[in-house]
Amino acid sequence: MIDLYTFGTPNGRKASIILEEVGLPYNVHTVHIGKDEQFAPEFLKISPNNKIPAIVDHDVAGEPISVFETGAILIYLAEKTASPLLPSEPRARADVMQWLMWQMGGQGPMFGQVNWFLGNQPDNQGAIERYINESVRLLGVLDRKLAEAEYVAGDYSIADIAIYSWHAGRIQDWMPEQRSGQLEAFANVSRWQAACAARPGVAKGMTVPS
Repeated sequence: MIDLYTFGTPNGRKASIILEEVGLPYNVHTVHIGKDEQFAPEFLKISPNNKIPAIVDHDVAGEPISVFETGAILIYLAEKTASPLLPSEPRARADVMQWLMWQMGGQGPMFGQVNWFLGNQPDNQGAIERYINESVRLLGVLDRKLAEAEYVAGDYSIADIAIYSWHAGRIQDWMPEQRSGQLEAFANVSRWQAACAARPGVAKGMTVPS
C-alpha cells in the first residue's frame, strides 16, 4: 500500500493520476496547504521541501520508501510497476524524459507565476505580461509537438500526465479576456487535452483528494 500526501493542486494531481493509471492501491492523506499543514514536523520528515505531493511506499523490503517532488514520484511509480508510461527503450525514454523536464522547468513554473501575480499582485502588469507571454510561447511549443503525434512523446506517458495536470482548467485562470482568442490557435493542444481527459485514470485522479 502507498500513502499519498496531497492537496487539490496541479502538482498534487500528477501523483493521483499516475497511481490510478498504474493501478496501485493507495491511501489519501490531505495536506491542506491553505492552513500551512505542509509545515507540520511529521510531514517535513516525508517532504523536506514542505511541498505536496509526497508518497510513502510500504510495499518494499525493509524500511518504507518516501519520495517527494512530482518528477521523482512519476518516475518512481512508473519504474516500480514496469509501466509503459516510462518506456525502457533508450530513444523513447529520452523523449519522455525531456518533455517531463520541459514541464517541470517551464510550463509549470510559468503557469504558476501568472496565477500568483494575478491573485496577489494584480497591478503588477509588467510581471503578469511577462509570464503570460512566456506561457503562450510554451503553448505554441506544445502545439507544434502535438502536430506530429497523438501524445507528446508518441504514446501516452508520464510526460502527458505532468503536462495535463497543469494544463487542465488552468489556462482560463490566467488568460485575460482580451487575449483569450489566442487559445483557438492551439488546435492540437485542445485535441490532446480532450484525449487525456477521456482516460478513466485521469478522470479519477483529478478528483483526488475529494
